[in-house]
Amino acid sequence: MPDLAPAPIDDLAAAFQIEGWPVRGRLVRLGAAIDRVLSAHAYPEPVAALLGEACALAALVGSSLKFEGRLIVQAQGDGPVRYVVADYDTSGAIRGYCRFDEAEVAAASTGFARPGAQTLLGKGVFIMTLDRGPDFERTQGITPIEGESLSLCAEHYFEQSEQLPTKVRLAVGSVQTDDGAQWRAGGAMIQVVASDDSRGSTEEVWDRSRALFATLGDDELVDPTISPETLLFRLFHEDGVRLEDARPLAAVCRCSRDRISAVLASFDPAERADMVEDDGKIRVTCEYCASVYDIDPADVRAA
Repeated sequence: MPDLAPAPIDDLAAAFQIEGWPVRGRLVRLGAAIDRVLSAHAYPEPVAALLGEACALAALVGSSLKFEGRLIVQAQGDGPVRYVVADYDTSGAIRGYCRFDEAEVAAASTGFARPGAQTLLGKGVFIMTLDRGPDFERTQGITPIEGESLSLCAEHYFEQSEQLPTKVRLAVGSVQTDDGAQWRAGGAMIQVVASDDSRGSTEEVWDRSRALFATLGDDELVDPTISPETLLFRLFHEDGVRLEDARPLAAVCRCSRDRISAVLASFDPAERADMVEDDGKIRVTCEYCASVYDIDPADVRAA
């Protein structure tokens, strides 16, 4: 077995390199972090799976950024799920949220197979946004929703927006633990490096890479007993593979009392007055993590 750099089993994003191949890859494994995101709301199973895919994809692509900032993955359409959004912060923080119609999701979930992206989102758009902070304009790419997995949406995005051949696999599932069922997610991505005079054609290597990558199973991506090193060794053991630059991931929401107060302060006083409940407080629930903030209107005026 090749000498692979040690890495944690869960909640990490890492690059990998196949020895001598003009192919770059990334791997994401999510355990406690994705369970925290998906357990924050009572999502139906198909909706939770869609959100888990979005979070894994955001970490998969975002962890390759060479600057401080955020990558936001979003899809919205006219289907049972109105929109799904997930973002990755280069500190390793992930969060996500889905808005959906429960009755419409139930109606779409009557078959034997779990409904996927196109069934849940309907006709709409897939969006990736790069946010480098207040000193830079956001960069955004938009493509139509394609296929029953966000992985297909991502492949189409890279093909259309960056002319970069890409293969993506995303998986979400639950496992039984001593504490009960817990959500898990995983993702992997490979991209071919463009041909040049010194490298020559990369078409044959890319065909072989895709063939090997296609053998990756969803169960392997979410299985807590399979380490990242073992997973990659199964795929590319004949050629050698290295795991590099593993970074920890965690479910972290950016909501806070100060942020909520600042948002409330932007409303007209009459609008804020309508928000006050019988106990004299303005009660705000974060749509991401479901934290509830009881805000005194006097504190908002002072904000």
